[in-house]
Amino acid sequence: MKDLTQLDPVALRTLAVAVRLGTFEAAARELHVTPSAVSQRIKALETRIGRVLLHRVKPLEPTEAGLVLVRLSTQTELLEREAVAELVEEVDDESTLYTSLPIAVNADALYGWFVDALADVQTRHRVVFEVVREDHTRTAERLRRGEVMAAITGEPKPVPGCRVVRLGRLRYAAVATRDFHARHFADGVGAASLAEAPIIAFDRSDSLQHDFVRRVTRRHLAPPVTYLPSVREFDRAVRVGMGWGLLPESDVADELERGDLVELVPGRRPEVPLFWQHWRLGSGLVADLTEAVVSAARDWMVA
Repeated sequence: MKDLTQLDPVALRTLAVAVRLGTFEAAARELHVTPSAVSQRIKALETRIGRVLLHRVKPLEPTEAGLVLVRLSTQTELLEREAVAELVEEVDDESTLYTSLPIAVNADALYGWFVDALADVQTRHRVVFEVVREDHTRTAERLRRGEVMAAITGEPKPVPGCRVVRLGRLRYAAVATRDFHARHFADGVGAASLAEAPIIAFDRSDSLQHDFVRRVTRRHLAPPVTYLPSVREFDRAVRVGMGWGLLPESDVADELERGDLVELVPGRRPEVPLFWQHWRLGSGLVADLTEAVVSAARDWMVA
């Protein structure tokens, strides 16, 4: 068996950068070397490991072995930065480099409360964040691929090497304006009306509205859809009558009480369980971020 200890940290970082940026050329620019040097480092690492680490396509696609080493590189870099921060803190805190933490987050959490958690952590750590906005059904894959260190996800099963913390359930209400409701649902909310009434969806991976229709009608329908990949514009589209949509219960409670919005099926409020998954690391930064995320989520979600 090959001795795989003492892997070249420069080669590991090169692999991680190449996977993150997608091409040897982009990695070379970030690392200030030639594309040939990037290729040679990765080839040397593949020889050392005895496995192919990358599929040479565009964008570059890591193999399973490559994903393992990408995670190793990213985890090592985080722990090194935290160690350096501890060593120089008393001498000159301004000389400490910022740690960059990549995180995948669903749009509703990002818009509603997640930034509060990030801001809280920045009061205690020299850290910046690369937040990837992704549907909650797909964030775990980002984590699995080593593209992010933590994610808000609908997946309760831990990604290999990760810890899972339950955040709670985000409850939604299917709503429309009074005029829209009178125009499309005058004869009630059923299969015929739901098949014809336009809906608002975040993007093509947003299945909340279609899932709601299927649960209410027990049928697979294909209503007309407007896609708006922004929480603010999504909310606005529902409130100006472009279509009906599922909005967080906490965001529409007052408007429902005033009658400005009408609930399509009163009391039928789907819930999406959300979880916080992060790499298992002996990292004070990740521990503090987890604490802040759990605390911020508590005020927005159903237990």
